[in-house]
Amino acid sequence: MKKLSSLAIAGLLLTTSTSFAAGELHIYNFGNYTSADLIKKFEKQFDVKVTLDTYDTNESMMAKVKAGGSGYDIVIPSDYAVDIMKKEGLLEATEPDKMENFKNIKPEIVNLYYDEGRHYTVPWQIGVTSLQADTAVYKGDLDTWGVLFNPPAELKGRINVLDDMISVIHAAEHYKGFKLCTSDKSELKQINELLLAAKPSWRTFSYDAPTLLQSKDVDASMIWDGAAYRARASRPTLQFGFPKEGVEGFVDNVAVLKGATNLENAKLFQNFVMDPENAAMISNFATYSNGIVGSEKFLDKDLGNALELQRPANFKVSFSPPCSPEVIELYNKIWTNLRK
Repeated sequence: MKKLSSLAIAGLLLTTSTSFAAGELHIYNFGNYTSADLIKKFEKQFDVKVTLDTYDTNESMMAKVKAGGSGYDIVIPSDYAVDIMKKEGLLEATEPDKMENFKNIKPEIVNLYYDEGRHYTVPWQIGVTSLQADTAVYKGDLDTWGVLFNPPAELKGRINVLDDMISVIHAAEHYKGFKLCTSDKSELKQINELLLAAKPSWRTFSYDAPTLLQSKDVDASMIWDGAAYRARASRPTLQFGFPKEGVEGFVDNVAVLKGATNLENAKLFQNFVMDPENAAMISNFATYSNGIVGSEKFLDKDLGNALELQRPANFKVSFSPPCSPEVIELYNKIWTNLRK
């Protein structure tokens, strides 16, 4: 197929959903987070050969990108990683806000701290960090972080928390009613005491909450909403909690690396994933929400009805910028003490 000029492709992005391109696109995403059907559809629609590589954390991805010569066009950083990469000049300002499908992004995720107005990124998947417990074991209130930080007798020794310093301390800050990334020494002392007091009731520190819950190694866990949906598939008595103290939200995003070789194809991909049917393909595979209006009618029935993804009215979700280096240093001391 004859390759369109960059100018022609840019114009088509704004006027039609039947644009055509040719060539290649190199994507670097979290492992087990990319629908093969989505990639095949994009390749067929635009005559673009997609190469996909995977990473395990934002930090490993950023280290590779910073080293230079990665060869990737697109990465899928979480919100705080976008903030860091923007400030370090690692991302291309592709202006998704001017793309045809931008109108489909839910208004509440357009002006988040890391990319106000969406000049660099579009949403891939969105979610919250909360908790889940087996209602056959514990029949009390699940809508509080107290399940983890002041656990009932029936859950003691049967709890997993994420092996994630920021997530755990932010959850504790929510529980205590402190602002996220607090630098107040007296508040941090209370956080330290809270965590140390709760630790004897915890069995494990692990990211693999679904496996631990499904195998019944634990009966409660800190967990992401999409992962909680997957865990419940084989343990139906699991229930997701919506802590009244509030939770931290996250957004993983499609971003284009500065100097990307296949820049125009990368822009096509950003516009492509803002289409409701395509966004639903991502969610059906990864089991998280996508932030795209109209995608609901394309979701698998069970996922579309999943209680884990239905947030109650007035449920408080915070999107917090990265903590300052000074606060991270204090967090590290708390975490090191906790993990002894």
